[in-house]
Amino acid sequence: MKIKVGFKKVFDAYKALEPQTAIEKQQAAEILAIEKEYPKLTTGLTKCTDLTEYQTQIDAVLNPLFSPLLTENEIKFATIPFQNIAIKCTQRYKNLIKAAGEEVALEIINFNADQFYIMGCSIILNIYYGIKVDFRRSYYYNIPDEHGMVKNYRLLYNADFVEIQKTDKAKDISEADINELLESYENVAIWKEKFPPESWIFNGFVIASLTDVTLNVSISDFKSNLLRLEKNGGFEDTEFSRIFRSIFHLKDLMIGFTDYHEETETFERTLFKEISSFILNNKKSQRCKDALCSGSYYKLFKQREFYCITDAERYHKLYPDNLLYKKMLDQGMKSAIFASIVHEDKILGVLELVSPNANDLNTINANKLRDIMPFLIDSVVRSKENLENELELIIQEECTAIHSSVHWKFRQEAKRYLNSKNEGNANYFREIVFQDVFPLYGQTDIKGSSEARNEATKQDLMLQLQYIDELLQKLSKYNPLLIFEQMKFTVANFSNEITENLQVDTERKVIDFIASEIIPFFKHMRLKNNTHKKWIDEYNELVDLNSGLVYKFRKDYDESVMQTNKRLAAILDRKQLEAQQMYPHYFERFNTDGVEHNMYIGENITKRRTFNKLYLKNLRLWQLQIVCEMENSFYNFKESLPVNLDVASMILVFNGSLSLRFRMDEKRFDVDGTYNARYEVVKKRVDKAHIKGTEERITQPGKIVMVYSQKEDEEEYLQYIKFLQSQKMLDEGVEMLELEDLQGVTGLKALRVKVLYSKNTNKTKEYYTYEDLISELKD
Repeated sequence: MKIKVGFKKVFDAYKALEPQTAIEKQQAAEILAIEKEYPKLTTGLTKCTDLTEYQTQIDAVLNPLFSPLLTENEIKFATIPFQNIAIKCTQRYKNLIKAAGEEVALEIINFNADQFYIMGCSIILNIYYGIKVDFRRSYYYNIPDEHGMVKNYRLLYNADFVEIQKTDKAKDISEADINELLESYENVAIWKEKFPPESWIFNGFVIASLTDVTLNVSISDFKSNLLRLEKNGGFEDTEFSRIFRSIFHLKDLMIGFTDYHEETETFERTLFKEISSFILNNKKSQRCKDALCSGSYYKLFKQREFYCITDAERYHKLYPDNLLYKKMLDQGMKSAIFASIVHEDKILGVLELVSPNANDLNTINANKLRDIMPFLIDSVVRSKENLENELELIIQEECTAIHSSVHWKFRQEAKRYLNSKNEGNANYFREIVFQDVFPLYGQTDIKGSSEARNEATKQDLMLQLQYIDELLQKLSKYNPLLIFEQMKFTVANFSNEITENLQVDTERKVIDFIASEIIPFFKHMRLKNNTHKKWIDEYNELVDLNSGLVYKFRKDYDESVMQTNKRLAAILDRKQLEAQQMYPHYFERFNTDGVEHNMYIGENITKRRTFNKLYLKNLRLWQLQIVCEMENSFYNFKESLPVNLDVASMILVFNGSLSLRFRMDEKRFDVDGTYNARYEVVKKRVDKAHIKGTEERITQPGKIVMVYSQKEDEEEYLQYIKFLQSQKMLDEGVEMLELEDLQGVTGLKALRVKVLYSKNTNKTKEYYTYEDLISELKD
């Protein structure tokens, strides 16, 4: 549109006005006199210089629209829509522009030139053609104040004094044109075609009003940033500091956050680690009662209210022992607000607002937090839930994850359950069952683990009693008290009991004696003098700080078991991924004193319909090879262990298939049915079984045992053994043994063969398949 600043509608309004008082009559007469004397104000001014030339008359015409009583309060100005021109304005508007600086141009946020053009065309459609095109939106200015902080203002227009006039250049708009325009908001070229530039005249002005909506916009930005935070999981792409500064109108304000862990009653830095915690002051964690003073702890944890420090420097002078005031001053902070994040009566964390200026933060502006705390609480709850989910995923992945081979079945049942629930049907999550699957079980167990653990315990107890006796000898020479003799007598009795016949409850009695008598007694004697303190400190360096017990030989044993399990489990896990490529099957591994593994293979495990017994034989041969490799790996690193250990391996061969059921209450798979349960009984007891008629255990270091019950299993595994002997993985010769009867299980037999150990393997393949075996037999 061609723009004219005219006041015709103001003059018309005064002509139609019926003044009620003499003052109103005089005012109307003065304004109409201006119209008569200056007709150009009616036809419209087209140049900026005209505005300056007629400024006195314009002020007089617009004075009734700008009350002098509100000039310091209202942010109002007369202008042309979406133009940075103020024809007349209030004093508060002048102050606002002055504080922002003359170089700051007022620009409407998110409003470009094309939208401006379409807006002008929409005004024409509304005013001239009566077509109600609703283009109304909320328009905002961002204007910095004298401190450089950006404040948000909402812009409202009063267009009562606007007149739209058509020129010869204007095109007539048909109904078809209107339909096309309503379908073409994004295509500004069509709007320019229907409304050529300067083909219409805008004559008049608008009254613009600004309202400070910084708090509302900041809260809206706060919610948007919370959503972004939850999506991205960090503060990198958020503007929380700027938002809180806008809300509190404090340019130096800083924010922090501290997690609260209820179980340990500690503050931690887990969520939102990108921002600081002024309470923790660079510490990763701290007990909340130690991190806070008594007053702040009571306010945050008991009353669940804000805790404000208005002047830390003044408070510290009054209460020099208060650790929280000192902590704030050490970080250069002089005022603060701490707010508990409370959800369902549980404290999740503490929001921290701090400032280096005294009185910036106080009990009055703390109430601004009440508008945003609900959103923050929701976000913290969701972030906590996401964190818990991540932790649960890690736990499942490391410990009890649903194996990928059967995950599809769980997903299928979960989908059925959810659909049924959404339809309003009463339902429950059904147990997962895989029928007609073939089990494989194997273990590489640490031999004599119980005896080794008992021996380590015995040595630790003897060593500690020796340390105690030596210290009592020193103390008794310095203080000839009868109590020393009695304690030495008790120590000697315990030493004899451990040496001659270590009973089940001996360990407990010794530990109780140390905890109830020795430790308190030594603590008391330590305070007597520096000599006693030195001796007892030397003793304390020899024992574990937390338990007060010697943990030397048991530590070596535990470390040896841990390294063994880790090494064996790593081989099994890595190689098992390769085995899945042969044919998908269920796999699980357990670490005890050694490593156990279960495998189940069958058509029901996968969605495939291609299962053949060939895949079972492949997996059995693979299992035997991997047990050989685990034995070799242990052999190659056993010398590096703190304690000399041996392992023995066993494979349990089950003839036939069974059903596998996931126990929902125990969150694990188990065999199903009475007959199938015999398989579990054998698994738990067979490694302790003896050769029939002897006291010799079936499992022996350096040998692999294959336990079976059917002749066809024997023939199958003899082929595997012969093949692996040809590959130099097993030694020549095979023992064919009978096992003693187990409870409820009879007729078990075993094949036992020595493992060939080698520092360097000459294998040309990672593992051999059943086809390799058949090929070897044919040759």
